[in-house]
Amino acid sequence: MKVTFMGTPDFSVPVLDALVEAGHEVVAVYSQPPRPAGRGKKERPSPVQARAEELGLTVRHPVSLKTPEALEEFASFGADVAVVVAYGLLLPQAILDVPQHGCLNIHASLLPRWRGAAPIHRAIMAGDTETGVCIMQMEAGLDTGPVLLRQTTSIGAEETTAQLHDHLSQIGASAIVDALAHLDILVPEVQPEEGVTYAAKIDKAEAKIDWSAPAEVVDRTIRGLSPFPGAWCEIDGQRVKLLASRLVEGSGAPGELLDEALTVACGEGAVQLLRLQRAGKGAQDAEVFLRGFALEKGAVL
Repeated sequence: MKVTFMGTPDFSVPVLDALVEAGHEVVAVYSQPPRPAGRGKKERPSPVQARAEELGLTVRHPVSLKTPEALEEFASFGADVAVVVAYGLLLPQAILDVPQHGCLNIHASLLPRWRGAAPIHRAIMAGDTETGVCIMQMEAGLDTGPVLLRQTTSIGAEETTAQLHDHLSQIGASAIVDALAHLDILVPEVQPEEGVTYAAKIDKAEAKIDWSAPAEVVDRTIRGLSPFPGAWCEIDGQRVKLLASRLVEGSGAPGELLDEALTVACGEGAVQLLRLQRAGKGAQDAEVFLRGFALEKGAVL
């Protein structure tokens, strides 16, 4: 099929690769415009734009799709279908109506649970034991369209958002290739009204750890916010990101270090910190972190 691909971050790149490898003709790639990055604030193309250019594909990065000019150019590519994954711009109805087979979105949740911006983070933070990917026919509402195909996967007890992100990206790549191959026989499933939840954008204010919360909540917050924006606490007056953890036995005052292996007491139960990052340093496993940051049992985080 002739495909217009619309995506921006790393999550979208395996999907673009899968479409090309499956033999589809990607007639155009739409991505967010390059953004200033790094110390020099030099404009850097998005991961999708960089990959598309490596593949020799036509790239467009309009700031809006609502102008007559944007609509005319979008239609000029003559795509049979648009595949959209983490693009970052709202698609007006006029754009949605252009491709013969519409616009298909790859969404990283089991809709209608976790519509919105941060479905992977929110699934882990809520303690969900499973999630997945839905291939959805797009309509004007926020992730409200009928679902053509869904694939489910479990969420591991120690899995972080970074790990689940990469896993779901691969599932999405496989699922869209499957969906396009069977587009003529897939039956759209209208999303039920019951079970709708919204995955609000992550607010950095959520990232400070409250050790008085139950261990399950602390653990899910650490894993759900890893690697970005990164849950954090203060240790000896220094702000330290907490990037991986596990639930363990233990009790004490909230924030109290229960041993020399970074087991920390919570309001109920305890967590063991597995990976940490000091300001200006790289992420380190706990044993490496402790070599340069001696902490004794009884210290309070």
